[in-house]
Amino acid sequence: MSERLFTVHEANALIPKLELIMSQLQCHGATLSTHIDEVAHATGQSPETLTSTQLIELRPELSPIIEALETLLAEIEGCGGELKGLDLGLVDFPTEIDGEVVLLCWQYGEKEIAYYHSRQAGFAGRKPLNASSTRTRYLQ
Repeated sequence: MSERLFTVHEANALIPKLELIMSQLQCHGATLSTHIDEVAHATGQSPETLTSTQLIELRPELSPIIEALETLLAEIEGCGGELKGLDLGLVDFPTEIDGEVVLLCWQYGEKEIAYYHSRQAGFAGRKPLNASSTRTRYLQ
């Protein structure tokens, strides 16, 4: 199955939904991060090595938060987006510009998608969209 490619208009239409999802993701993520740090400190482990299974075993009350995060991540994937960073609230959408598949790049707080980057460049390589790259092309 080939990857779905988005127009800028299609990706922009998802922003209101993404804003709600990202708001909840960041809130739950911050809560979970605090608990991860506490559990890591209490167990002497590095926060990066703790798994969700270990967290739930040690703090069963975290199960609903982890489930909510998984559901929200699935919603982004269901829209066709790729979460690239929770802290900055980054979501990418594949598109084609000048014959190359690149990623439309949305950051939480932006009211429309105004940037793109190659798959390799990531957020640091964001380039502004221009009118010629966002126009719909028709065969004549």
